[in-house]
Amino acid sequence: MTKIVILTGAGISAESGVKTFRDSNGLWEKYRIEEVASPVAWAQNPDMVLEFYNQRRKQLYEVEPNPAHYALVKLEEKFDVQIITQNVDDLHERAGSKNILHLHGELKKVRSTVDENLVYELDHWELKKGDKCEKGSQLRPHVVWFGEPVPNITKAMQISQTADIFIVIGTSLNVYPAAGLINYIAANKPKYLIDPNAANIQMISNLNIIRKKAGEGVPELVDELLGK
Repeated sequence: MTKIVILTGAGISAESGVKTFRDSNGLWEKYRIEEVASPVAWAQNPDMVLEFYNQRRKQLYEVEPNPAHYALVKLEEKFDVQIITQNVDDLHERAGSKNILHLHGELKKVRSTVDENLVYELDHWELKKGDKCEKGSQLRPHVVWFGEPVPNITKAMQISQTADIFIVIGTSLNVYPAAGLINYIAANKPKYLIDPNAANIQMISNLNIIRKKAGEGVPELVDELLGK
């Protein structure tokens, strides 16, 4: 069965109303990155970090998957589909996609600050100071902060190498190490980049650029791949 590997970024979630980091009206306008998303920030001002992620989590409960998310589910009718996402939301899961690898963590999960293997599902949006793991340590957001390693990047590289078709959605291919995954795709395999602001990329062979928003471009490509 043909293997399709899909890399998704903030652009696919933005159309559901999830604020992005890098847009002019994004989440960073109120904060400096190092104030809310780094180990230093956590050490210096855990209350601010908790509040920032609580607000993100609260917003996530207020949004729904969009046509791009649902279109990717349809690909599973005919193909072996693996999604690698830079997003920490759960919109792919809620739409019905089955195979999802989160590179940067998951917003609805928290983990121990003394044992990173102790990960818990939150059934509500608020993580408070004093919420502790079974070892008695404060819980933190289960997200990859700036300056921290990306634990799943090796697995993502291995998955990418198996792709017969590689699709990039809603990311500028400027955020590393995720942006480097496209370099693991065989030169003769078709690649698609769906992003309204996509720049011309000359060094990647067999790359088809679709300059449309995810909600329009993804369903169109899916129908094309399904032969509709």
